[in-house]
Amino acid sequence: MFRNLKIQLLASGVAALALLVLGIWAASAGHSAWAIVVMAAVCLYIVLLNLWFWRTVTDPIAQLTDFARRIAEGSYGGKLEANNDNEIGRLTDEINNMSEKVAIAEKSRTEFISQVSHELRTPLTAIMGWSETIAYDPAVQGDSLKGIQIISKEAERLTGMVSELLEFTRIQDGRFNLRIELIDIAAELEDALFTYGELMRQAGIELKYTAPPAQIPLIPGDPERLKQVFLNLLDNAVNHGGDGQMVDVALSEEPDGVHITVRDYGHGIPEGELPHVKEKFYKGSSKNRGTGIGLAVCDEIITRHNGQLKIQNAPGGGCLVTVVLPMTSN
Repeated sequence: MFRNLKIQLLASGVAALALLVLGIWAASAGHSAWAIVVMAAVCLYIVLLNLWFWRTVTDPIAQLTDFARRIAEGSYGGKLEANNDNEIGRLTDEINNMSEKVAIAEKSRTEFISQVSHELRTPLTAIMGWSETIAYDPAVQGDSLKGIQIISKEAERLTGMVSELLEFTRIQDGRFNLRIELIDIAAELEDALFTYGELMRQAGIELKYTAPPAQIPLIPGDPERLKQVFLNLLDNAVNHGGDGQMVDVALSEEPDGVHITVRDYGHGIPEGELPHVKEKFYKGSSKNRGTGIGLAVCDEIITRHNGQLKIQNAPGGGCLVTVVLPMTSN
């Protein structure tokens, strides 16, 4: 068997041409019976050649395409068996090698992020604690007090970023688990709105909540993780759409499950960035500071609930985020 696919195809073409020429010669020489036999052999040869091409070239390429897609989606480290000792087999080996190297690089990055995040937590806790203590000192007044308040606020922001990074590392190394129980989704959402609502009012943003017309039955979910999603979506609505001075939140029961929508009235998201906003570390053209993994963590949480996190631009401006959660566990 040739190791070069081009030579295999060339040899197959030459053989088919030789049989065709033989059939034409037999017909022109008056050997009708032989001509029919040769032409039948040509047809059979072409059918067998197509089957060979299908099995040797088309199927392996389809497998490689699917494997490359899975790597692009984050399934690093897997391998395909190279069944052919030709160009496709060598391509399979190279893609396997790439998958392994990407997995090693991703693991190193995750470990680095985890180590740095853990190292940052202790000094940030100390900074927050001492800044709050100093802020209560009556001797600290004027610009000094404002400076201490800025330090406390920035330390709190960095602590939130560190928490997001740790959540990301838990997702990457498989330590991200849910504690599923039957929950009152309306109560969980309203608790998040109460928690974040005062901050929104202080920022001059009106929060409008549309409750469901009827009581929604208990659904399976992790209350802590879902509250994390709700708070993150509200925070994004304020940070990215706060110039609209209004955020609408609605809860409803639909045929495909429970829908939670969060809509702001800001500038929306550029159309070219919409397909990427849930990707890890993607920030696009946003000027807001952050890790770029908040929505990635939210998407992971909702996906593990067998739900969907949809992000789109709302008619008339602003961003519309829809969380769809199933009514029953699948």
